[in-house]
Amino acid sequence: MNVYDSARMEDVMNLAGYMSTANANDADLVVLNTCHIREKAAEKLYSELGRLREAKSEKTVIAVAGCVAQAEQEEIARRAPYVDVIVGPQSYHRLPKLVTTAESSKLMGLPKRVIDTNFPVESKFDSLPDARGKGPVAFLTIQEGCDKFCSFCVVPYTRGAEFSRPIDSIVSEARQLIEGGVVEITLLGQNVNAYHGDENGLAGLIRKLAKLDGLDRIRYTTSHPKDMSKELIAAHGDVPELMPYLHLPIQSGSNKILSIMNRQHVVDDYIKVIEELRSVRPDIALSSDFIVGHPGETEKDFDCTLALVESVRFAQAYSFKFSQRPGTPASDMGGQVLENVKAQRLKTLQNLLNRQQLEFNDQFPGQLVPVLFERRGKLSGQIAGRTPYMQAVYVNCKGEEAVDNYFGKTLPVHVTQAFGNSLTGSLEPPVLKT
Repeated sequence: MNVYDSARMEDVMNLAGYMSTANANDADLVVLNTCHIREKAAEKLYSELGRLREAKSEKTVIAVAGCVAQAEQEEIARRAPYVDVIVGPQSYHRLPKLVTTAESSKLMGLPKRVIDTNFPVESKFDSLPDARGKGPVAFLTIQEGCDKFCSFCVVPYTRGAEFSRPIDSIVSEARQLIEGGVVEITLLGQNVNAYHGDENGLAGLIRKLAKLDGLDRIRYTTSHPKDMSKELIAAHGDVPELMPYLHLPIQSGSNKILSIMNRQHVVDDYIKVIEELRSVRPDIALSSDFIVGHPGETEKDFDCTLALVESVRFAQAYSFKFSQRPGTPASDMGGQVLENVKAQRLKTLQNLLNRQQLEFNDQFPGQLVPVLFERRGKLSGQIAGRTPYMQAVYVNCKGEEAVDNYFGKTLPVHVTQAFGNSLTGSLEPPVLKT
C-alpha cells in the first residue's frame, strides 16, 4: 500500500510541476513515505533523515508522510526539527499545498513546520488525478483502515476505521491503468477482503473487474481469515483471472495466543478456510504472516505454530519477532518474551518456512508455466516476471531487443532450475517479433 501511496503522491506533485529524480541531492522536495508496523521500519526513518540533513540545501523541502508521520509527529519534530512537512496517509492529496506553504516559509526565513495529520471528511481518492500505468503490473487501493484492533497492530490508529471506495471509482481507475498498458492489478487494503463497496463484497468487485478487456490477472492483499466469505472462496474456483495465490495471515498457530492477539478466529477456522479454498482451486499457493514472541507465548504455543505450518504447507511466508508498538494493547502487556528467545524461535520458524518454499519451487523444473514479464533482470539481456503462483522467474534473452519484445507479455516458460526465492527457465516455443 505504501508503494501505491508513493506513486499517487508522485502523481499529485507532477500536476504541481514537479518531476521525479533518482538522486536526492538533486531534489527540491524529498518525501519519505513511512510504515509504522514495526519498530525497525520507524527507526529507518530517523536514520535516513540524518543522512538527508547533511546533504540537503537550504531550499530543499523535506516531507515525512505515511503512518509514522501520523503516529509520531511530535517525535519527528523533536528528533528532526529540520523536517518541513509532516503529512498523514489520509491527507497526502493536499501535499502540493503543504509544500507551497513550507517553501514560502523558507523564503521568508520563518522556521515554520507544516503538519496535516487529520482524517478529512472527504475521501482523498476524490481529489487524486487519474492513475497512470507505469508497466504491466499495478497496485490499486480499494479499502483502507481496519476495525479488528489486533493487540499488536497500529493500523486502526494510523489509518483509521475501515473505508471502502465506491465500486465505480475503482473500476474507473482500473480502466485508466489498463489503458496505460497494465494487464495485472493487485487490489490493496489493510483488510482488503472486508471490502463492502459492492453488495457482494470483494467477490463482486473481482467479478466486475474480470470482465474488463485487457485485464488478464487479478490479485488481492492483505486478507483476514474472518472475512473469507463463501462468495470470495467460490471466486477462486470460477474466475480464471483471479490468480491461484492467496496471502492469508494467521500470525500464530496457538488458539491461546490468537485470543490474546484479539484475532477473532481460532486455528480450526483458518484450516477450514484453507480446505475450502483447496477444494475449489486445488493448485492454490498459500502465503501467511507469523509473529513469534507475542506476550504470553510459551514454548508450547510456539510448537503449535510449527505444527500449523507443517500441516498447511506454505509456498511463501513472512515472519517477524513481536515488536512493541506504542499505543497498542500488547506493548505493555505482561508476559513479554525475552529478545534472545524470540530470536531463536524466529530462526527455527524461518528455517521451516524456507524449506517449504524451496520444496514448493522444486515442483516446477520441467514444467511449462505462464510468466508475465514485468521488469528487466539484474543481468544484461535478462528479463524477469512472475508465475500465477507469485514466483519470480528469470529468463536470459538473446539481446536487449528481445527483452523489449517480451516486456509486458505473458509467455510460456520452460522452468529449468528452482531456488529458494526464484525460478529460472527458457522460452518455449521461441517468440518471434511481429
